[in-house]
Amino acid sequence: MPEIAEIARAVHYLRIHLVGKRIASAEAIDDANVFGKVGTTGAAVAAALKGKKVVSAGTQGKYFWITLEKPPHLVMHFGMTGKNDKTAYTNYFKKMEDSEYAVWPPKFWKFSIVTDDEPAVEVAFTDPRRFGRVRLVDCPGEAIRKHSPLVENGPDPVVDKDRFTEDYLRGKMTSRHVPIKALLLDQTMISGIGNWVADETLYHAQMHPEQYCDDFSDAEIKKLYESICYVCDLAVEKLGDSDQFPEHWLFNHRWGKGDKNSPSKLPNGEKLSFITVGGRTSCFAPAIQKKTGRVAASAKTELAVKKESGEEKVPPKKARKSTSKTIVEKADEGKTIPKKDRKPADKAVKLEGKDTTPSKGKRSNATTSDGSKSKKVKIEPVADDGGRRRSGRLRK
Repeated sequence: MPEIAEIARAVHYLRIHLVGKRIASAEAIDDANVFGKVGTTGAAVAAALKGKKVVSAGTQGKYFWITLEKPPHLVMHFGMTGKNDKTAYTNYFKKMEDSEYAVWPPKFWKFSIVTDDEPAVEVAFTDPRRFGRVRLVDCPGEAIRKHSPLVENGPDPVVDKDRFTEDYLRGKMTSRHVPIKALLLDQTMISGIGNWVADETLYHAQMHPEQYCDDFSDAEIKKLYESICYVCDLAVEKLGDSDQFPEHWLFNHRWGKGDKNSPSKLPNGEKLSFITVGGRTSCFAPAIQKKTGRVAASAKTELAVKKESGEEKVPPKKARKSTSKTIVEKADEGKTIPKKDRKPADKAVKLEGKDTTPSKGKRSNATTSDGSKSKKVKIEPVADDGGRRRSGRLRK
């Protein structure tokens, strides 16, 4: 799912290419998911955009918007763009060269707009899986964050420095009793933190993702607050371009679960493991992210195993012979014991096979109806690059 950095990139390009311009024309398809599930239609969105001047663009966590010279305004959310953590699905705005595209609007478009200046700027919102949401909010532009859906969400760690403070985080952590990873993913607590950002901040704070949020000391909470600010600020500053992330970041090494050709440890030698917390797969370094308090008892750990003498080879499930004595590994002792003799408190280690990754999406180009050249701005999915997840590398 696109997170705080990817959304910041979208708004960055909107401000460069669209803000201050007047929309000459707008088109939208009637998608019951993208528009209908948030109470509007493609026709209503197109009508609201046509002829209006774009005054500003803004972001709060995973939401972003454009305000027009008069309401209603457009609020967008990219939604869930893929379940496979290894796959770099993300949507982003991108300037396009006319010579690279033969068809406009691009594939999977939901709405598109053309400005009235010369050369014109064309913007398209694409969503192949239809998980995104585009809605109209009827309110004064400067008050848009005081209305739904933005008002229900917590402060953004980058744009809301006055609200997202150490005291704010401490108050939320001490008043809840959920695993810390689940708290970080709760958008009503903090806006914009998704799976990889949460794992990155917990790694730098040296916190175990499964530990309950109300079982940390003041010193640990302070360290987590500083880690959240560090990771979010730098990721947004780099506009989500993972090529510019520091090499020691967990992000650069976390995407190879089950892939024998991927790293199973960090450059400093720390081994990686995976654990399911809050319904999401979390990557962490158990040697430094140790439990210092109570933890949820239901999480399942999956080790990123690669022996020094070579990769651990495990047959796929369908090729394994059935046996009455299923062998599992006891995570805290490294012993193998029959499942029938295993106590309920033992944690099973599951070694999974290689993931598959969808291919990259196609790109396209066009000119305006009168034959003049125009700038193209598109939202599109970006697939995995060489077995490593990208947070949306910018291609120019």
